[in-house]
Amino acid sequence: MAERPRVFVALRWPMEALARIDAECEMRRYEGPGGQASREALIAAVSDVEGLMGSAQLAVDAEVLDAAPKLRVVSNFGVGFDNVDVAAATERGVLVCNTPGVLTDAVADLTLGLVIDLARKVVEAERIVREGQWAAGRGIMGNDLRGKTLGIVGFGRIGRAVAQRARAFGMQVCFHDVFEDPGAEFSDCAHRSLDDLLREADFVTLHVNLTDETEKLIGARELALMKPTAYLVNTARGPIVDEAALVRALEEKRIAGAGLDVFEHEPKVSAALLALSNVVLTPHLGSAVRELRESMAHIVVDNIVAVLEGRRPPNCWNAEIYSF
Repeated sequence: MAERPRVFVALRWPMEALARIDAECEMRRYEGPGGQASREALIAAVSDVEGLMGSAQLAVDAEVLDAAPKLRVVSNFGVGFDNVDVAAATERGVLVCNTPGVLTDAVADLTLGLVIDLARKVVEAERIVREGQWAAGRGIMGNDLRGKTLGIVGFGRIGRAVAQRARAFGMQVCFHDVFEDPGAEFSDCAHRSLDDLLREADFVTLHVNLTDETEKLIGARELALMKPTAYLVNTARGPIVDEAALVRALEEKRIAGAGLDVFEHEPKVSAALLALSNVVLTPHLGSAVRELRESMAHIVVDNIVAVLEGRRPPNCWNAEIYSF
């Protein structure tokens, strides 16, 4: 009887879809502390595996790949894959897969949730009530969303879903992307240069991929262009924002506040950010929706099973391997 391929699941999340891997492969699951394997646990676990299920917070670099000489596929639990050294994986013939498209509504909902929170100061008011300061809470004044301008940096699937939600709140929408024509459905959304968007918007939300070009896309110069009454929201990737520059802008009240679901050095959140009262912080909750997680798990499994069965995976980032 042929030996079954080995797959390491580096996450501790409960997922019904894993039964499919267990039926086809020898599945090993991370059972240590925390929600996913540490770097040391990952390196120790992959010496003889052919498939790896990871997440956007799990770094798979050349050192990890070298520790896994039999590895054929890394299937990321998420849309992003900046945690994987794709060039190093391609060099070694390892396919890198992700779960595109499925996060759109969940991330868009969270983005609007942060916008609403910043406008109405929900978290600040909740904190005051818990501290028994009802009268102080009654003094909080928020802002209406109707008539305000939302500037969307990156007008792909998620950016457009955010635009749809913002329009329902009576917001005006402008966007920045490499293309200028948003199409008939979004003809009321005006294209702007990045600088003009930053000057104009009351809320700026980021929805670009993390690349060499977008790393620290929003730094001190860009933050200085924003209105002192404006807010920055980031549910994309932490390093798109120069966090030190953002901290200074928030400390000096050069912008009104920020809502961050992602951070430059996750899972570490800087003490300077934690000390600020004009920022709302959430722990990378973009995909933290029960139904969504299960759908994503099935896509991750589809990718892994396809590769291990000798088929082309449905969501492969470095498909050029097939031309080698």
